[in-house]
Amino acid sequence: MAQDSTRGALLIIGGAEDKQRECEILREFIRYAGGTKARVVIITSATDLPIEVGQEYIRVFEQLGVEDVRIIDTRSKEDADSESALQDMDKATGVFFTGGDQARIVDTIKDTQLDAAIHRRLSEGMIVAGTSAGAAIMPDIMIVDGDSETHPRMEIVKMCPGMGFFPGVIVDQHFSQRARMGRLISALAQQQQAVLGFGIDENTAMLVVDDKIRVIGEGAITIIDSTDVTHSNIDDILIDEGLAIIGAKLHILPRGYEFDLETRKAIPNQLILKS
Repeated sequence: MAQDSTRGALLIIGGAEDKQRECEILREFIRYAGGTKARVVIITSATDLPIEVGQEYIRVFEQLGVEDVRIIDTRSKEDADSESALQDMDKATGVFFTGGDQARIVDTIKDTQLDAAIHRRLSEGMIVAGTSAGAAIMPDIMIVDGDSETHPRMEIVKMCPGMGFFPGVIVDQHFSQRARMGRLISALAQQQQAVLGFGIDENTAMLVVDDKIRVIGEGAITIIDSTDVTHSNIDDILIDEGLAIIGAKLHILPRGYEFDLETRKAIPNQLILKS
């Protein structure tokens, strides 16, 4: 799962990030986008209120000192192929996907010229961030819908192709607040190419830089590692029957903790170790 060192960072936010007080997570996005010299593009295709939501983020980013903030309002694939959208993306140092409905992002942007431009700019060092629905789209296969507050069963989660910025994993958002452990386990068990599942709490984010993940914000990320699973009954059950998994690893990582994607090991908060 090693990544190219020239590749830009990913900031994957569990939703409901602070926009009024310290704005810790959004500050981190701006730092990686270039600080006050950042050129930020906000993509609002997930929401029913693209102008209103876009303007809210413009307000926050301008308060943090960014002068060049633009909205790419993609309500169709034609919008995503427009010359103005592509020009804005070519100049961007950071792109931010808002919340809403993740299926809309895929429906309007995937396999367009804008999609190709975002991947190219990410490979050149641009940071890509997303909150809530914007977090869900990060893997190559994403959770598009599912039941919360239930035990793992195949029927409780619906999946479809994502945007592929963070391939080979599963991501779920609003994690603790909506009790989504069951659906994350169900999604991970059904994806043979994915061995890591990440559940991200609200006002919490995982910053992915090279092969390291660092947790920021007030909650935690939950990591399920199925690398060493010794048994699963997924091939023997019907979709409404209980899923069994033996041998999976579980990590709960709050602010300051890290995770190594190459070794698949959690790294304690160094500030705590030194205290």
